[in-house]
Parts: sequence; structure tokens; C-alpha cells
Amino acid sequence: MNMLQAGDKVPEFSAKDQDGNTISLSDYKGKKLVVFFYPKASTPGCTAEACNLRDNYKELQAQGYDLLGVSADSEKRQANFKNKYEFPFPLLADEDKTVINAFGVWGPKKFMGKEYDGIHRTTFIVNEEGVVKEVITKVKTKDHAAQILA
Repeated sequence: MNMLQAGDKVPEFSAKDQDGNTISLSDYKGKKLVVFFYPKASTPGCTAEACNLRDNYKELQAQGYDLLGVSADSEKRQANFKNKYEFPFPLLADEDKTVINAFGVWGPKKFMGKEYDGIHRTTFIVNEEGVVKEVITKVKTKDHAAQILA
């Protein structure tokens, strides 16, 4: 697992969102972007995290941030997740892990004593030039917006 660090340039990527639209890094040129990776749509931790970002969306926007959620779920799962909780930001259905691997968040995880490969819940704050400004690896799912705005 070779995760992007602060100061790294984010490689150009493209992936489909929940509605099948192609979203690319270049769409956000000149904007501050928060890319948050979560293990699985509609699971409790991911729901808490995304809902916290939704509830603080106006404040994040006021600080100039655009948001992009990413997991390896299908477009259908992402669409259900987004519609159910009315997220105001796109969710990428990165089934082939293009974006996940570009940021380096796929790797071995431990859960209840079992080891398996999966997405590490990680958030990247990317500046207007497409360079990583900050990496948040210890995501507080219920208070994540505060970590970004800190």
C-alpha cells in the first residue's frame, strides 16, 4: 500500500458517479477538494461519516471545499446510498479501484482478528493545484467535518 502523502500531486483520474456520469480530477481544477474514501456504502460507520459531511456541507462549501465520496460499490449501491440520505455531493462507484489505487488506500486490514484486503477509511484534502494538502487517516466518523475544517 503506497498512500499519497501531503505534498504529492494527485494523479489524474476518472470514474463514474452514482448516476453514470464520468467525474475526473480535472473537473476540480482551481478548487479545493475533499476526497473521502469509505469501505462500504450504507454500513453504519460510512453512513455516520457521510451524514456528518452532509450536515456540515454548507460550512465546508463556505470554506471553498468540494466533496467527493469514493468506494468500490456499484453505481446502484452508491445511488441508493446517496438518495436515501440526500447527500449533496457525488459518490464514485470505483468498482475497478482506479481511484482507490491512485490514492493508495487499498490494502490489508484487520477486523475481529481476521485479515483481509479492503479500503482504508482515509480522507485527502487536495488544493487548487491538485496537490495533497493533508491526509486524515484517523477519521472520526461522527465528527469528520470538524477534522477537515480544523
